Amino acid sequence: MSRHVLVLGGTTEARELAAALSAQPGVRVTSSLAGRVSRPGTLDGDVRVGGFGGAEGLADWLRERRVAAVVDATHPFAAGITANAARAAAATGVPLVVLRRPGWRPVAGDRWQEAGSLAEAAGLLPGLGRRALLTTGRLGLAAFAQVEGVHFVVRSVEPPAPPLPPDAEVVLARGPFTVADELTLLRAHRVDVLVTKDSGGAATAAKLTAARELGLPVVVVRRPPLPEGVRAVPDVAGVLDVLDVLSGW
Repeated sequence: MSRHVLVLGGTTEARELAAALSAQPGVRVTSSLAGRVSRPGTLDGDVRVGGFGGAEGLADWLRERRVAAVVDATHPFAAGITANAARAAAATGVPLVVLRRPGWRPVAGDRWQEAGSLAEAAGLLPGLGRRALLTTGRLGLAAFAQVEGVHFVVRSVEPPAPPLPPDAEVVLARGPFTVADELTLLRAHRVDVLVTKDSGGAATAAKLTAARELGLPVVVVRRPPLPEGVRAVPDVAGVLDVLDVLSGW
């Protein structure tokens, strides 16, 4: 009988994990996507789109599909999904592995200010600059809707929904971006402060290098903490190692 693994996805690592697990004999993979991106790309294994109906709905799904393990490989800021996964795993006894790429760390020349939330980041901006590149995703822009005196360049993969900051222009673009790309964008829009979440990984780190080269301040929103008792592994290899030693795996 095949072993069924549910991968809560939407990240590059989730895609890599689905491919690695699908290549293993006797393993069936279902990748679950939240449906926030209209063109998610091809994935190995089965794919489902949409929510489960909270922790209880996810627990029911795990029981009905006889899932052997859950891997939460969502974005580091998808705190609600991670919390539901932890509760569902505890309720069903299904092992949970959380995959989180390491966060960024400042290096010499960086001018970072950390913020605990998007709202805190918004409060810092007026004292840091007047032209901000906002790369925090299209779903959290309401936190900046009351900021005045700052021109926002909002970069997003897909058109963001209102409310937007009062003085904003939207740049639709899909990464990864090179340092040259980011330098061109920052210079073209005369950006004097960058706002980003600590997503981690190399795919979106070029903007940090570009900001460093230009001497720009960067507001970095810290990641939400993991649920109590939940630990994360940093890469796909780590997930595969954990799955190999799980009881009954």
